[in-house]
Amino acid sequence: MAYSRDQILQTHTDFKENINHWQFFIRSYNGGFDYQVGQYLNRYNLELDNEFNQRLLNTPCDNHCKNIIQIYSSFLFRVKASRDFGAMQDEASLSTFLRDTDLEGNNFSSVMKQAQNYSAIYGHCLLILDKPKIQTNTKAEELNQDIRPYLSILTPENIFDWNYKRLPNGKYVLDYLKVREEVDSKGGTYFRCWHEDVVDTVYLEANRNEPILIDTAINQIGKIPAVILYNAKSHKKGIGQSDLTDIAELQKAIYNEFSEIEQLIRLTNHPSLVKTAGVNASAGAGAIIEIPDEMEPNLKPYLLQPSGQNLDAIMNSITKKVESINRIAHTGAVRTTKTAVSSGIALQTEFELLNARLSEKADNLQLAEEQIFKIYAEYQNAKFDGEINYPDSFNIRDYASDLVFYQQAKAVNVPSPTLNKEIDKEIARAVIDDDEKLGEIFDEIDANKEVGQFTQEEPQQEDQEVEEEEV
Repeated sequence: MAYSRDQILQTHTDFKENINHWQFFIRSYNGGFDYQVGQYLNRYNLELDNEFNQRLLNTPCDNHCKNIIQIYSSFLFRVKASRDFGAMQDEASLSTFLRDTDLEGNNFSSVMKQAQNYSAIYGHCLLILDKPKIQTNTKAEELNQDIRPYLSILTPENIFDWNYKRLPNGKYVLDYLKVREEVDSKGGTYFRCWHEDVVDTVYLEANRNEPILIDTAINQIGKIPAVILYNAKSHKKGIGQSDLTDIAELQKAIYNEFSEIEQLIRLTNHPSLVKTAGVNASAGAGAIIEIPDEMEPNLKPYLLQPSGQNLDAIMNSITKKVESINRIAHTGAVRTTKTAVSSGIALQTEFELLNARLSEKADNLQLAEEQIFKIYAEYQNAKFDGEINYPDSFNIRDYASDLVFYQQAKAVNVPSPTLNKEIDKEIARAVIDDDEKLGEIFDEIDANKEVGQFTQEEPQQEDQEVEEEEV
């Protein structure tokens, strides 16, 4: 199939509507240089280019976007997902796929973790399962040459166009997908156009009007081998909701307020010198200002120095915005640095909301993985009838408050070895995050008869005194 330049560069209407948002989200996540390139710093009226560029270099990005997404990821992947492959367990290539999923040495769990991060940033990402088009005579030869399916992650910025069709049973499936795969050193772009029957590889040179059809291959499984990993579904098919929709805007506002602080500190510490043209004067530490004796008082040089009174107002504004970010993300109890302790009910509510959000993400990961392994089975003429399970609940607790509570419980000195052993186990849970080590500690607690027991020293002394009196 021949493609024109307009055809290969054509993008979906939803792509056009969302591309600016997606670029903003990924730059907000990356921060640093990417944030500078995006030029999210508001320019002052009459500000010169060199002044703006200097302020751009001096303004740090307090990256809340990355921090929150990393918090989500740490909870989601703290406990390994349970994977039962059913009848596909004996598929010879499966172990190799799980060990090297993307042909770059990354295992399946790490690839899914990366995909989840992209999904949280953009709202969704695409996972394509492809298999090299190399002819072999036997299954053994295929295994020997490591010819097997592999997984690739595509972010929405590189998914140019797509189309869904509705099957008679009401299910929607992709019947067309166009992705940008690579931009080479010469500025040329490789595209992959997936159809249900064929897969076209197209190359568009930087200075060429018409693209070149490099390869046309038969689609081995007769459908688009793509799985959408949603962060949260939106009202549009194939488009997800990003975790950064509101957070990124607040981060941008904080970024600009940090610039105001930097500017205020600079002006406060380095006041501007105001002088007439004829006066020999300079500003800075140790500078000498020479003025004629007969100079009129209103013409004498002076230093213009801001008071810095606005600093507290700006800092308070930043604090309020950070609190808003934590409310939106339900991470206040996890990220807060305040000494003040929220009420137990407030903390519990926040933990429940965070757990609900994580549970939704886990369900989406679970569904995506099952779809991936079904496609894998089709490539290998096998059958996947297994089950993928991510945790339904996440151990989100206020460990600092828990430790205080358990310490108080220990101080009550209840004469129950069983109770005190259980308290000791809860204390261990609060300070140890390794399940294997926790198991060893629990065994030690259970094996130690003295743990949690209380000696009867005083009654023993009394009994001894009674015995002496009897003697």
